[in-house]
Amino acid sequence: MGSLAYLADKSVYFALICTVMIALCAGLLGVVLVLKRYSMLGDGLSHIAFGAYAAAAVMSFADNMILTVPVTIIVAILLLRIKEDGRIKGETLIAMLSTGSLAVGYIIMSISGGNNIAGDVCTTLFGGNAILCLTEKDVGICCGLAGIVAIVFIMFYNRIFAVTFDETYAKATGIKAGAYKTLLAVTTAIVIVLAMELVGALLISALIVFPALSAMRFAKSFKFAVICSGIISVLTAVIGLLTACITGLPIGPVIVVGNVIVFMICALVKACIGKKAERTA
Repeated sequence: MGSLAYLADKSVYFALICTVMIALCAGLLGVVLVLKRYSMLGDGLSHIAFGAYAAAAVMSFADNMILTVPVTIIVAILLLRIKEDGRIKGETLIAMLSTGSLAVGYIIMSISGGNNIAGDVCTTLFGGNAILCLTEKDVGICCGLAGIVAIVFIMFYNRIFAVTFDETYAKATGIKAGAYKTLLAVTTAIVIVLAMELVGALLISALIVFPALSAMRFAKSFKFAVICSGIISVLTAVIGLLTACITGLPIGPVIVVGNVIVFMICALVKACIGKKAERTA
């Protein structure tokens, strides 16, 4: 695992393909989620996905995503509707569901009586190296779902842009803002479930937020921010994956640390440029 020869293994190529697709989708959606202040939605959904994943594992589903994807999508839509209703603060509800889902998920895994419960939980929460164990079927499902998310985002880009920046104006022009926010919730839920294999349930929000924040340090337009976020997300994820394979470190944390470093560099460069502009003004 900790050698260059390991990079020639077929499992690494499978992991690279899935990593690129997942990171790209996370980067594209990240800018929208940050601007709409839905960042915590991704964090909450990741914990919901953990609970559903644990339940699917205990019920011995042939593919855990059969249960995890629908449950996460349903909860994403409900969270969005409740947040719009305003009776319960969105952040409060997400906090309640997040902690509750983590607790229920851990209890379910404990009841199942597995031989390595602590290891299974740690892998699911922090990613581990599960993505290196994907089969051709897993790669096909991952690429198919990620491809759908990317195509949907590109097809409805203009409407998503309008809803992101001025929802009231979007409604006035005939755009069904509610439908597109629901679409955003569904695609976010899919990406969350896919990313669990890459960075784990607790680190997914970092995969969505950091590339977007890094891109927004320099972006002058929404389109440029989305493109830069996608590029940054893919590059940091691929470099993180290869670095983890060579060093033997866990993949998820390495990718997240890479995103943190990139953000700090972008913020520092932006600050330096700002000070230089003030001096020349």
